[in-house]
Amino acid sequence: MKIRISKGGQVSLPAEIRRRWASNALVVEDLGDRVVLRPIPSDPVGAVVGAFPSQKGTARQARKLISEEEQEAERRKYPK
Repeated sequence: MKIRISKGGQVSLPAEIRRRWASNALVVEDLGDRVVLRPIPSDPVGAVVGAFPSQKGTARQARKLISEEEQEAERRKYPK
């Protein structure tokens, strides 16, 4: 598939690609002989949880654990 780069350096992805990946952000990788665009999941925690289906738990539970760990780290960093 061929797309053009605007004078301002912008590219437009075809709708079918945008729908398939359902992401509003991309990582751009310059690999020397090519440029690779990789979608960033809108819910990175959910994407990681979904990558390990053998593990029990949901994205909501994972986010809760992350939040609790962050709060505990703050308490250790700034004790009363």
